[in-house]
Amino acid sequence: MARFFYPEFISGYFSIFETTQQNLTHTTTMSDALKHECGIALIRLLKPLEYYKEKYGSAFYGVNKMYLMMEKQHNRGQDGAGFASIKLDTNPGERYISRVRSIAQQPIQDIFSQINERINEELTHNPEYQNNVEAQKKNIPYIGELLLGHVRYGTFGKNSVESVHPFLRQNNWMHRNLIVAGNFNMTNVSELFDNLVNIGQHPKEKADTITVMEKIGHFLDDAVTKIYKDLKKEGYSKAECSPLIAERLKVGKILKRAAKNWDGGYAMAGLLGHGDSFVLRDPAGIRPAYYYKDDEVVVVASERPVIQTVFNVDFDDVKELDPGHAIITKKSGQTSIKKILEPLERKACSFERIYFSRGSDAEIYKERKELGRLLMPKVLEAIDHDTKNSVFSFIPNTAETSFFGMIDTVEEYLNQRKTQAILDGEGKLSAERVTEILSERPRIEKIAIKDVKLRTFITEDSSRDDLVAHVYDVTYGVIKPSDNLVIIDDSIVRGTTLKKSIIKMMDRLQPKKIVVVSSAPQIRYPDCYGIDMANLESLIAFRAALELLKDNDKYHIVEEVYTKCKAQVDLKDKDVKNFVKEIYDNFSDEEISDKISELLSDEDVNAEVKIIFQPVDNLHKACPKNLGDWYFTGNYPTVGGNRVVNKAFINFYEGNKERAY
Repeated sequence: MARFFYPEFISGYFSIFETTQQNLTHTTTMSDALKHECGIALIRLLKPLEYYKEKYGSAFYGVNKMYLMMEKQHNRGQDGAGFASIKLDTNPGERYISRVRSIAQQPIQDIFSQINERINEELTHNPEYQNNVEAQKKNIPYIGELLLGHVRYGTFGKNSVESVHPFLRQNNWMHRNLIVAGNFNMTNVSELFDNLVNIGQHPKEKADTITVMEKIGHFLDDAVTKIYKDLKKEGYSKAECSPLIAERLKVGKILKRAAKNWDGGYAMAGLLGHGDSFVLRDPAGIRPAYYYKDDEVVVVASERPVIQTVFNVDFDDVKELDPGHAIITKKSGQTSIKKILEPLERKACSFERIYFSRGSDAEIYKERKELGRLLMPKVLEAIDHDTKNSVFSFIPNTAETSFFGMIDTVEEYLNQRKTQAILDGEGKLSAERVTEILSERPRIEKIAIKDVKLRTFITEDSSRDDLVAHVYDVTYGVIKPSDNLVIIDDSIVRGTTLKKSIIKMMDRLQPKKIVVVSSAPQIRYPDCYGIDMANLESLIAFRAALELLKDNDKYHIVEEVYTKCKAQVDLKDKDVKNFVKEIYDNFSDEEISDKISELLSDEDVNAEVKIIFQPVDNLHKACPKNLGDWYFTGNYPTVGGNRVVNKAFINFYEGNKERAY
């Protein structure tokens, strides 16, 4: 008997010391873990399921593709995963919506293990379903023409299964069933919640996902009711109304009404019970969304290479969804791109490019190499251009591409130096000397190797710090006491792991100087659009600025900024200004970098420590289409951002540990 197939899943018990390489993808950088909100995947099959059975050998084509799309976006979320499907044109009384969610250690594998188990159970007990696609669709869950997948990080709050997308709003009217999953964070949840209360709703919790879903649901209900009344006036019976409602429903209009007051970064995906679907992107393009369409499928995902790989299509075939626009597919299969909200200045998240997205995207790969290349002049200055006595490496693996760009520039520099040395010889150099000149290469070593089985499980600081220091094994014997050790990372956020483990670990190799290079600029401000950087006091750049204010007898500026922030509490978001910038205005980037170097180097570290950050101008050169840089500059792309940084500073000053949104 043929069975639904997917790669073998690993099962069994894991000790508290063990984890998998998959779960370590982004768990330890030199600056502690950064977590991203999530990733989405939507598939709409445009042909009957029999078509996929005949062409690809399985009516489970959509489920298999969804597994691959979610697995290839596991870098965007490993705390939870969810899947939902809708069957088209079912008879009353037949189940047409299926959903499964998990917060297991390997949630993607867990949900598809559940799906696989259920499908095989049905096929085992009902062998007559095996080659009968109609019977499979009628009787086996999860098989459908419309599928939605989601992976997430539990960035804050409870990481319970109830927090895992997709969310479901149920109703006996097929058209009013709504399934929502998104990569998003709203800055004005309280305002949106109050709006729902004012129109008579009673939301079950004050969470942005629930609030957004209920907002869409309210206008969906309103639209369905209006169409139904119109059809009744036109003389249609109640039974005749249902398919006509599906035809007349204008999803774009519903989204325009629902999203009118949203403030945040989002790529919002939704399915309606009768078979319409949509993905809406925020007006500033903060969160990413890409799509592909042919005569068989409509596909949307958070990352381009996921679609390229899973559906074997070219780079140019996958399009980016424009900011403020939605891709809408009707039950009929008609697909359109509609402008829902007036686009703002494009401020696509640059952290997507630096850190979160898969480096296999052709554009992202090029950008990350450029980030490394642009850093090299500062690195050469830090090592006094002594490449002969410098070793170059990287931590973590996601920094490898930037490392390649950095090394390309070192090689260019050396080639120029070699050429000049040969020219200076005026043809009088011996063959041995020419060979010696030409043989100089950048010294590249694998300095840190992650022990993938080691996991820090003790929260007590004194014990945990020692364990963290052993997450990486170092390579002994490749560093001389006269060497500089240059290590590149994606970003330095909090600096805790860097100070308590990585620098100390590097110092054991006894280099003369440790140069830590961040491919990202100094992170100075909290994020409020989906990245887990909510508190100011946790940012090493902010702490460095405070120390500089103390050193220069200017700490009174902190109280002045607090007073200005408090004075804005009752202002409308559009009128709030980011006065936190004044904390940094008194100092150059270099002064703050030097103070960070000082803060991250303990007295027991023998090597000189130098921290180098990417200038913001270079970031824009490397990522010209992704200019969202608010975490570096404080220039938030939506009005809610200034209110968030305002609140974050008030929380810091008052010692309040709650989030700013």
